[in-house]
Amino acid sequence: MIGALQNIFKIPDLRRKVMVTLGLIAVYRLGGFIPTPGIDSQALAEFFKNIAKSQGGQILGIMNMFSGGSLEKLTIFALGIMPYISSSIIIQLLTAVIPALEKLSKEGKAGHQKINQFTRYATVGLAIIQSYFIALWLEHPGRLLEGLSIVSHPGLSFRFLTVITLTTGTIFIMWLGEQIQERGIGNGISLIICAGIISSIPAALQQLFLLMSPKTRQLHPFTLLIMAVLLFAVIFAVIMVTQGQRKIPVQYARRVVGRKVFGGQSTYIPLKVDTSGVIAIIFAQSIILFPATIASFIPNASFQKFANSLTRGHIAYTLIYALLIIFFCYFYTAIVFNPKDISDNMKKYGGFIPGIRPGEPTTEFLDFVMTRITLAGALFIAVIAILPDFIMAWLNVPYLLASFFGGTGILIVVGVMLDTLKQIESQLLMRNYEGFIKGARIQGRR
Repeated sequence: MIGALQNIFKIPDLRRKVMVTLGLIAVYRLGGFIPTPGIDSQALAEFFKNIAKSQGGQILGIMNMFSGGSLEKLTIFALGIMPYISSSIIIQLLTAVIPALEKLSKEGKAGHQKINQFTRYATVGLAIIQSYFIALWLEHPGRLLEGLSIVSHPGLSFRFLTVITLTTGTIFIMWLGEQIQERGIGNGISLIICAGIISSIPAALQQLFLLMSPKTRQLHPFTLLIMAVLLFAVIFAVIMVTQGQRKIPVQYARRVVGRKVFGGQSTYIPLKVDTSGVIAIIFAQSIILFPATIASFIPNASFQKFANSLTRGHIAYTLIYALLIIFFCYFYTAIVFNPKDISDNMKKYGGFIPGIRPGEPTTEFLDFVMTRITLAGALFIAVIAILPDFIMAWLNVPYLLASFFGGTGILIVVGVMLDTLKQIESQLLMRNYEGFIKGARIQGRR
């Protein structure tokens, strides 16, 4: 491993890509400390401290995680890359239901460039809408901040300045991600999200040291050992499921065209165990936390009681959350995986699955196999998503510490690291260097 890291800096082109990537990520983290104009930082900190105790603090905590803590400080990168992620998911779903977009997605590189342009336009629109409502929300925080004012000079000018600042910040982050993609190494957007999640590690370690200090003694050394073993076990399980594939063998018939022979080779179709990844968790979190977020602004006793039952720690929340994740795993898989298209393409080029007739039987077989392996992946994702709640209750640790044992964060970090290491390893192997693991090759998510 150490030798592989040394080899990275022996290759000028790879060294340049790594340094460009690290430099652009440093720019992103630097922007997370530049505050938005017109905000009282002390009142803002008090506001987020109060809202963290309410039901609405959960969904804001998720948004704050994706923005690398910028939302809590309301910096110029407060929206983070979430508008781009939401736009990408929306465009991807629309591609499956709108024939024009579906046709565009099959036009190769030119079609994908147009779809990416639509995603950028949608990102700007979502960023404008979200930043405007954030400005209104800060001007009228309601009962969560009585007697204090977050905005020094509320009004139209503050709203306009906030919309321009936050929208420009999101566009700049999107541009940074594209530059990493073109000039650096790894997936730019994914690396930016990963950097934001990793930035919370120092705060988590600080909480860990406070819990282990002689003054508090809230965390026993044996408990720390259990946490370390559990962390390695969770990371190992996530890696295995992330890389897990069901390989369907495909045989292509030999065809003679003139004096040339085509086909005759064997290959396979890799069916992912976890096709949806973190998208299913994001969908489920958005739906289950929506009533709790609305309840924090509506002073209605019955609605508050209903929303309280859908907050972290309640059995209803855990069950509904797990069921929503399983549902969205199947829903997203059905959107992105079309066995009919795969079957038609195989039949068109003379391919068949041994023992399965081409055409409709092949479609039914692929659908049957994908349904079964998706169940295993969905159950695993559901367990990983609710694991931090059990860790928090079992070991009596804060949620910031427990979140590193499951949930969205660990899935993103492990997946992004695998993809990045795979790209670096491919660059090393192209120049006759050994990879990170002797006798083995790293596989990414794709």
